[in-house]
Amino acid sequence: MISRLRSLTQWTFLVPVLAVVLLVFTWGRSLPGALVALMTVVLAGSVLAAVHHAEVVAHRVGEPFGSLVLAVAVTIIEVALIVTLMVDGGDKSSTLARDTVFAAVMITCNGVVGLSLLVGSLRHGTAVFNPEGTGAALATVATLATLSLVLPTFTTSRPGPEFSGVQLTFAALSSLILYGLFVATQTVRHRDYFLPITRHGEVISAEDHAEAPSARTARTSLGFLGLALVGVVGLAKGVSPTIESGVAAAGLHHAVVGVIIALLVLLPETIAALRSARRDRVQTSLNLALGSAMASIGLTIPAVALASIWLSGPLVLGLGATHMLLLALTVVVSSLTVVPGRATLLQGGVHLVLFAAYLELAINP
Repeated sequence: MISRLRSLTQWTFLVPVLAVVLLVFTWGRSLPGALVALMTVVLAGSVLAAVHHAEVVAHRVGEPFGSLVLAVAVTIIEVALIVTLMVDGGDKSSTLARDTVFAAVMITCNGVVGLSLLVGSLRHGTAVFNPEGTGAALATVATLATLSLVLPTFTTSRPGPEFSGVQLTFAALSSLILYGLFVATQTVRHRDYFLPITRHGEVISAEDHAEAPSARTARTSLGFLGLALVGVVGLAKGVSPTIESGVAAAGLHHAVVGVIIALLVLLPETIAALRSARRDRVQTSLNLALGSAMASIGLTIPAVALASIWLSGPLVLGLGATHMLLLALTVVVSSLTVVPGRATLLQGGVHLVLFAAYLELAINP
């Protein structure tokens, strides 16, 4: 049995190595379609391998540190992809950061949350979670999204939905401070607010009874996690022209590129959230979803603010009226979902309909 389990996870060590080798031989070269297809498959495998190793590390450190490790790992991938595409994207890349961050918020707060509540309530009648921790996470996400994605639409220092240099610096620092405060609250001051609870409201101190991996295993996974992230970023740079040309050939809005990036990097995390929901650990699912939304804004905005020093062209962060309406509705609905501390199929369905509306408007604005 042990040898069988090892064989099942062996690919998570092989794929990151393959990704880096493939990256070395394709960097800076014009690529044929067949090679791009291979790179895409290896890229997807590297994302899954990265999340697997993040989960191993997460199991070692326990909750809620586990959700934090996974959220930060996924966000590093996202930030690297955004900056990589912005460097080579020209004028069209001016809205890439905004589109990708907003896509991450809508995917996590509506798609992942909706699916988790749906799965949890289908299997266990109602999905239960801690409203104190989840409410704090939602408040932080709403504040970060408003400061970074809504305010630029109404500022007047520059024409268009852009921040001035001082305003962008303030937004970046505020994002880092708020994210840092949340991490301290989640992991130190009020850790019990973010632990799964039973149907009677009692905190579950451990995710399961499985033995935690050894320190050596966790260190090995941490190393391969870094290797997988390098492979993801490098391969994404190679396939990004194909993604953009495919979106243009289909006659779709350039914002769809940001949606594809966000879907790519958040798919493994979605799977992890659904696994937790199936085990009646909906709090862990919500930690993953809202933590990813928070990390996406809190780390991406400072990263692109720093990158804007050497990137030419404008950096458009302000949302349009339609997306601001979707964001406001998401915050209101999420607040009503969080307050009772339990949810049914209805709440899951409402979030999924909002997510479907976002996708429909991204394709057909």
